Formats: sequence, C-alpha cells, structure tokens
Amino acid sequence: MVKRQFPRPSEILELMHFKKPEFNAKRRRLASALTIHDLRDIAKRRTPKAAFDYTDGAAEGEISLARARQAFEDVEFHPSVLRDVSQVDMSCTIFGGPSALPFGIAPTGFTRLMHTEGEMAGASAAGAAGIPFTLSTLGTTSIEAVKEANPAGRNWFQLYVMRDREISYELTRRAAAAGFDTLFFTVDTPVAGARLRDKRNGFSIPPQLSLGTIANAIPRPWWWWDFLTTPKLEFASLKSTGGTVGELLDAAMDPTISFADLDIIRVIWPGQLVVKGVQSVADAEALAAAGIDGIVLSNHGGRQLDRAPIPFHLLPAVVKAVGNDIEVTVDTGIMNGADVVAAIALGAGFTLIGRAYLYGLMAGGRAGVDRAIEILTGEVERTMKLLGAHSVAELEPGHVTQLARLVPRRP
Repeated sequence: MVKRQFPRPSEILELMHFKKPEFNAKRRRLASALTIHDLRDIAKRRTPKAAFDYTDGAAEGEISLARARQAFEDVEFHPSVLRDVSQVDMSCTIFGGPSALPFGIAPTGFTRLMHTEGEMAGASAAGAAGIPFTLSTLGTTSIEAVKEANPAGRNWFQLYVMRDREISYELTRRAAAAGFDTLFFTVDTPVAGARLRDKRNGFSIPPQLSLGTIANAIPRPWWWWDFLTTPKLEFASLKSTGGTVGELLDAAMDPTISFADLDIIRVIWPGQLVVKGVQSVADAEALAAAGIDGIVLSNHGGRQLDRAPIPFHLLPAVVKAVGNDIEVTVDTGIMNGADVVAAIALGAGFTLIGRAYLYGLMAGGRAGVDRAIEILTGEVERTMKLLGAHSVAELEPGHVTQLARLVPRRP
C-alpha cells in the first residue's frame, strides 16, 4: 500500500511552474496555432466571409481541391532507423538558385483583400526565411514594391497572357529589370473557373456593401478599418475593376494562348522560364522538348477545372518522363510539412504553398506568415528526422508509398 503524507509547501512549488502570461493578443493567438489548419480556423474568425471564401474556396464542387489534399493524406512513409539525425539539411537548389527550405510561396491574386499587408508580408517573410516569393500578375502590390520588401531574397513572377499582350510583355520587362530571377508562364487559365462561393457571396473587386456584408463586418471591424485606412488597391495588370473575380479574369485572359506566346516570352525574359499549370505527362514531355527550364505540376489549387488530375499523383510519372531534362515543382493541396517531404521524396525538386501561407496572413499579417512558415519548417524537419533522412537530397521514392483510393475503371 502506498504511504501517504502531507506535501510540504516547498515541494509543491518545485512541482508547479507558472507560465509567463502573454499580453499581446496577436502573439498569443498565433502561438496557439500548432498546424496550418489551426491558422485557417483563426483566419476564418477574423476575416469577412467573402474574402475568406475567396481564399479558401475552389471551383464548382471543390472536388479537385479535396482530392489533392486527400492524396497527401493517403501516404505511407517508410522510415530508416538507427541514423544520427541530430542535424538535418533542409536546403535545396531550384531554378538556378538556393532555397533554405524545400518550399516557397506560390503566386496568389488580390492578396491585400485578405489582409492589408498582402504581398509585402509574404515577400518580407520569405526573405527572412531564405525561401523564394512569387508575385502574381493579379497581385495587389507592384513588382518594384515587392523587390523593396525582399531586396536580398529570391523573387519570382507569375505571368498570365492577357488579351492586351503589351500588358504581359511590359510586366515581364519590369520583373526582369527589378531582378526577379524566375518567371512562371501560367497555362491553366484560358478562362476563369466557376468559383461558386464568390458568386454566392457577391464577392467583387472592389468589395461592394450589402446588408449581408455589413452584418458580416460588424464582428470584424479591424479588417474594415485596415481596408479603409490603407492605400487603395491597385492591380498592375487590370485597366479597370468592378465585377466578380471571374468576370475580371474572363475580361483579361485570352483563350487563344498558345506555344507562340511562350516563344515570345522566351525572347523577352532573360531568367529561368517555368511553365505553371501542367497536368499531363504528354504536356510535360512537349515542354521538355521545347527547352523550358522547369514545370509546375498544378491544377491551380482546384480553382479552375474541377475534377482535374491530382498533381501529387502525376508526380512520379512526370519525373520519370522528364526529370533528367527539366526541374519539376508541385503545388495544390499542401497543408503540412509532411506533404512537402512526400513530394520531394517522389522526385519533386521543390514545392509551393498558397493557401497555407494565406491562412497565416489572414490570421496575423506578417507575423502570421512567419508562423505558417515556422509550422511547416518544424513539420518538414521532424518528418525528415523520423524518416532517417539527413538532407533533402537523401529523400527518395523508397520513403513513400502513395496509397490507392481513386483507381481508374478499365473499359
């Protein structure tokens, strides 16, 4: 039988350590987020519904996005044991330059609608972390301002081919003049996808007030205060605004985009030329034969063609077909550092995060982006150590099995 005794006060004090309170609400809020999903929950509470749904949503039934995320969850890892993993090297080389981590920030449009710091927060956080930042053609911060926010880091530019070709050409020249080293020529947006959340919310650029938006704004006054007291939204590529995102995209994009446009941009652009939005082995092979520096396997975050191919599922076959000729990057569905590790193990040279960074942005501006990068970095490092991999270069297909959920029926 256990002998009981009254504890001495000094013994109680030895067992009890009081945590120092955090009085800064933002720091307390972000510290409570342990995963990207936690940041998403905070973002949803703090951001008006229309802006949050624009970020969080996808096309039509949002099947492509759900499948992409599920694909990463349907992974089985195969660790090696008895390895000294006290130190791991998460750095890599991609598109002719270094990155401290095997992921970078993907291009996102209308970013200052999510938080007033927008691309400035993303670019400066990327620079501090030593990873690339990608500015969208539909970004709400100028090329030159992004360069100022990330003067010593790697800046990439994502290019849409506009109906007015001179707009695209001038943006390409400006990005080159500002020292951006890589251009993403985007090919999956001849027209806008049907983003039904935006239509149901009446989401427009600029935001239009209605009884619904006013009611939704009441518990989120900080967002509207930031929106109304900071510089007006400006879009480098749009001559006019006033409509839904889909209407603006359809007015700006050109469905006649072709290899001829790619050839023109190749002449104008002096840096690394990467095609973003590749969704088949055949297209990857054609682009490799055309001498492109790299491709991004992407279905645009599920925001264009619903029921599109899953980029992570395509990865092994594409790498096998073209991996010796061009560098392969993957995006869509990444919500955890383990997703990044799985993609690198199956042959991706790099990965891109979109929503994962935007959830952090909405949750806390620049500090929220820092927190998102910190969370993913910790998950990448921990997963690598548990796999017994000392460096990104050691990750290989034997570390990962893609479990089958969607198996094609044979005719």
